[in-house]
Amino acid sequence: MIDLGLTKLAVIGVIALVVIGPEKLPKVARMAGTLYGRAQRYLNDVKSEVTREIELEELKNLQKEVQDAAMAVKTDVENSISQNMAEVENAFTEIGNDTSSSAYSHSSFNSVTPDDLSRKAREFRRKKLVRNSAIPNWYKQRTGGKMHVTSGAARVARFRPRGPTNSSFY
Repeated sequence: MIDLGLTKLAVIGVIALVVIGPEKLPKVARMAGTLYGRAQRYLNDVKSEVTREIELEELKNLQKEVQDAAMAVKTDVENSISQNMAEVENAFTEIGNDTSSSAYSHSSFNSVTPDDLSRKAREFRRKKLVRNSAIPNWYKQRTGGKMHVTSGAARVARFRPRGPTNSSFY
């Protein structure tokens, strides 16, 4: 910022002593120090704000590049999916045109029987119960479930360390 050496500061101090006088010099020096500190803080704030704005601009550019890349990937995936769907639909129409039997017709694929629905519901309930329970599946299969429930006080009494025993090794 300002290049002040020891000799320059000494010359400024002597001139200030002569011009201002020894009585007012401490007050003026304190005021000059506070003003110098304020100026430094202001310059540091301006520098940090400029740096922050530059970084923000870089982040905005990076965000735009990432969004463009994501949109390109999205369009590629959508095009691929639409092509695959068209191929599948063409294959279904060819199967429908090639076979005159009702076993291969499109309506027979969508028919659902009540037995299928009840089986699906049972499987769903069983899987949901397995997912939501706190005990791991492997433990349930090994132990076969609880035979009886023990209260908290009974568990504490059962697993409480015993006092010294009277048995000896001698």
